[in-house]
Amino acid sequence: MSGRWWALVAVALATFMTYLDNNVVNVALPTIQRDLALTISGLEWIVSAYILVFAGLLLAGGRLADVFGPRTAFFGGLAVFTLASVAAGVAGSQETLIAARVVQGLGAALVTPSTLALLPRLFPDPRERATAVGIWSAVGALALAIGPLTGGFLSENADWGWIFLINLPIGVVAAVIGLRSIRAERAIPERAVPERITPGRAAPGRTSHRQVSPGEASHGRASRRRVTRGQVSAGWVSLDLPGLLTSTVALFALTYALIEGESRGWTSAPILGAFAVFAVAAVAFLVVESRTAQPMIDLTLFRERVFSGGLLSLGLWSFGVFGIYFFTALYLQSALGFSPTEAGAGFVPMALLMAVIASVSPRIAERFGSAGTVAVGLGLMAVAIGGLSSAGEGSHYGDLLPWFLLYGAGAGLLVPLTNVVLNAMPPARAGVASGVLNVSREVFGLLGITILGAILSARQSAAGGAPLHAFLEAYRFTLVIAAVIVLAGVPVSVYSLRRTRAAGAAAEPAEPSAASKASEPRPVTGPTA
Repeated sequence: MSGRWWALVAVALATFMTYLDNNVVNVALPTIQRDLALTISGLEWIVSAYILVFAGLLLAGGRLADVFGPRTAFFGGLAVFTLASVAAGVAGSQETLIAARVVQGLGAALVTPSTLALLPRLFPDPRERATAVGIWSAVGALALAIGPLTGGFLSENADWGWIFLINLPIGVVAAVIGLRSIRAERAIPERAVPERITPGRAAPGRTSHRQVSPGEASHGRASRRRVTRGQVSAGWVSLDLPGLLTSTVALFALTYALIEGESRGWTSAPILGAFAVFAVAAVAFLVVESRTAQPMIDLTLFRERVFSGGLLSLGLWSFGVFGIYFFTALYLQSALGFSPTEAGAGFVPMALLMAVIASVSPRIAERFGSAGTVAVGLGLMAVAIGGLSSAGEGSHYGDLLPWFLLYGAGAGLLVPLTNVVLNAMPPARAGVASGVLNVSREVFGLLGITILGAILSARQSAAGGAPLHAFLEAYRFTLVIAAVIVLAGVPVSVYSLRRTRAAGAAAEPAEPSAASKASEPRPVTGPTA
């Protein structure tokens, strides 16, 4: 196996580890609460602290990967996350555990964007890159399902600290493989582009004979405008500290409001204040990015239907995935009497099929186009959610399994969205592109849990009868609403991704000149293994 595929193994292990920590803790919370004598507030913040820091710093982590190189961000984040996991595993108090979870979130915010940013460098060939992205996505899907199962098994059969300590061997193996296979390389320089570039046409000049993505064209126009105003000269990308600060404050505030809104009350002063801070910081971010010489995100990209539509479609996928995992786990335990470990195991067949489909979906998109592939995936998810809404008090796991599998197949077909969004951004912004993708996933996932949770609570309060009957009625109604929301992604994807082929499906560009070849980034692989 060549060096770049070993590098993918390292990237996949790091991805698995950080995604696993998103939900591995939930089923172990009762054991942790008993051993550390946690307060209810402390119990909530063991989960919330990680998500809050992780989501709040994703864009910042992506920007750091662009400026200092994804390899540097990857190994730095991996070290921080692994050491913080050890601290969490041996924590003897509530404060120590919450602090360790905060540092874990910081490490994950560096690792997650850098893993995806490394893939275009490791796999410059579009077809190989599409396959690598499919594997990367499949690993993330597995981690989402294995997390509850792992947490339940370890908390029931070993000490709860092992749900964190298990990251130590994974992190060490990922670091050893990565150090041997991911060669050191400076960040791709982002230089001002003096000429106008048109999407889908070759850029003028002696050295460019390749097709230009809409993102590169949009970025080229913005760079040309700023250079002619005399604001900057050609050079390396800047860190854009105002953009980093305002985006981080906005994401922190929004994430906090979505996490704490249900418990504190949506009209309480802290939650309304958090939404106000989010609004002010978001406006400030837009103003800063529209005026700075070298913004971390070129706002003109959001005018591209492929970029904005792809993000929205991905957000609707995340809305469905997070919401269904959360509330169907409640159903399995409340209605079917599953233990936490059994409930986690119930999702494994769905996740396995999702991973298999995710690994081959780039080839499906190459054959049938991204728009059709993504639309079919969202449609299957909506049908599966609607089918799950038929579950009642007399249902069994066998009645749910076909809908689980259909849902996994549909969710796996949405992997081409990752390639679509990445290809819309200039290569020097792969880190920020990955950050934007993951922000969309986290925020829409929290929205799924929050909105569906509010609907379920309101419906359950209004329903009469026994508690289980009221819960089931509210659960079924909530699933119907979720199915409609996910189904809305079908026309969105058809419109925004139309005539968009998967990476590697387009006609091969003309042979570039020697100067062009010399200027393009080389794959960062190590020696063959």
